[in-house]
Amino acid sequence: MIEKINLPYSLDALEPFYNRETLNIHYNTLYSAYVDNTNKIDGKLKQARKNNDFEAIKCLEKELSFQGSGVILHELFFQNMGPATQSRPSMELMNQINQDFGTFATFKSQFTASSKVVEASGWNLLVWIPKWKKLEVLQCEKHQNLTLWGCKPLLVLDMWEHSYFLQYKANRAEYVSSFWNIVNWNVVSRRFGEICEK
Repeated sequence: MIEKINLPYSLDALEPFYNRETLNIHYNTLYSAYVDNTNKIDGKLKQARKNNDFEAIKCLEKELSFQGSGVILHELFFQNMGPATQSRPSMELMNQINQDFGTFATFKSQFTASSKVVEASGWNLLVWIPKWKKLEVLQCEKHQNLTLWGCKPLLVLDMWEHSYFLQYKANRAEYVSSFWNIVNWNVVSRRFGEICEK
């Protein structure tokens, strides 16, 4: 049974960059539905295994991939934001960013540009690729398409319209620009440190 995570801040803590109404709907309605749907699908898969009845397996596994990935990405997204406090990448993460992107400013420009052009419903991610020992920016359609096997998400930005439309309407650029004010680099740096220790 997958449990819904608690937000690490109050619903109005990200104001004015991410308003209370949007966060409330995003967390309490949409994210909650992904958790509930993942648990329902998990139950159906357990029943299918118990009955040795795999007639609907393709549909169930496809739904598990979509709903479960939605749970994971939303949790990363909520956790890598925080009240507008001064935070910056750790020295280790900053060194890696400079090594892989040239400068932090170049990374930020690439991540911003990439976020603005995510097609339809999707995400933009800074990921660590252990096999290649490097950081990369990737787009992810839906929750699970265009992923790179083995990559570890560090910083994620939800680009589905429900993430920003109430506050920013169709102005994706303003939403992405505002996001930089609420990135919790302490969390992102901790993720990077935990991955690199393994």
